[in-house]
Amino acid sequence: MKQTLVMISANLRSLPQRLWISLSMVLSVALVVAVLTGFLAMAKGFETALAGNGSPGIVVILGGGTNQETSSDMPSGVIRSLQATSADLGLKRDETGAVVFSREIVVPVEIQTATDGSLQTLALRGMDPTGVALRPNAEVAVGRSFSQGTREIVVGRDLAARARIFGIGQTVRLGAVDWLVVGHFDADGGAMESEIWGPLEAVQSAFDQMGQVQVLRASLITPQALGTVQAALPALSQTPLTAVTELQLLSAQSARTSTLIRLFGWPLAILMSIGATVGAINTMMTSVSNRAMEIATVRTLGFSRLSAFAGTWVEAVVLSVAGAVLGAAASWLLFNGWQASTVGPNNTTTGFQLEVSLDVLKDGALLGIAIGMVGGALPALAATRVKLATALRSAG
Repeated sequence: MKQTLVMISANLRSLPQRLWISLSMVLSVALVVAVLTGFLAMAKGFETALAGNGSPGIVVILGGGTNQETSSDMPSGVIRSLQATSADLGLKRDETGAVVFSREIVVPVEIQTATDGSLQTLALRGMDPTGVALRPNAEVAVGRSFSQGTREIVVGRDLAARARIFGIGQTVRLGAVDWLVVGHFDADGGAMESEIWGPLEAVQSAFDQMGQVQVLRASLITPQALGTVQAALPALSQTPLTAVTELQLLSAQSARTSTLIRLFGWPLAILMSIGATVGAINTMMTSVSNRAMEIATVRTLGFSRLSAFAGTWVEAVVLSVAGAVLGAAASWLLFNGWQASTVGPNNTTTGFQLEVSLDVLKDGALLGIAIGMVGGALPALAATRVKLATALRSAG
């Protein structure tokens, strides 16, 4: 053990003599860590933006056996049955005993931002007056909510900041008609802030979808009442109906996109790590070559193969740890909180913030350290086979 510690100490003390080649290994590892962390932070941020707005106490009912709002179609008979039934559905009711729910429709609309003139496809959601109250994680923060019977809209705070065409009092053309912006709503930075909300009948009329309803949103008596709702749906309609909590719906929608992001990020990071591993092998082989005389001498004096192996291998691991720390720190400074957008639910643009969490940093750092552990093994093995006679000939 003492011999091993001596070799490790000697290797680390001699690092300044190989400063530039050692730095190249540190930087290559840091780059791999930063790239992987960036992709994972993107996936994590997207998941947080969607699932973070979901409530386990809100149920979303979709028609046609789909789990996508835009492809759902709610039969009018279901709505009439909900309004008329007195059976226990597991849903909250108002003081008159009627089920409290919101009929909703989502229409993709295209706008041109004022920041860079780019075109974005957004979700215009028509809803009943109860729709805003059935979103416990959102509230109108500036201005007021829309009024029924008007072409008024409220816009997510994040969307208003990104597009800069949704100032309160401004008129915006969506589809073939003009809409008046009367408020901005806040959803704690979640994906809801990428939506536009307006009166159901006005949205239906503007887009020639009179009478069409895609989803119903209601409040569960308790989160455990979802099973009661699901059991009651077959009696309401012959059309297949799906009931999921808002949290389940948004989590499923975020999973698809975040999985695609990870499927792109991991292979790229692994390919880069292969290159970084080759660089680590080259760096450490140079280290062994430069110190061949020293290694051969201590081996002749009785130092074990294990001590020679450990000295070189630990040096590679230390350099990779330094690279992992540098890459993780750079990722946190550059990416954490960075605003981004991608195609989200209903094939519309969804804004979110990259989130460099501890799990993201851990995954990136572990890949960086693995580069040093693998890349240092072959040079460390070579160090155990250095002979004094060969080192003397090379020096001569």
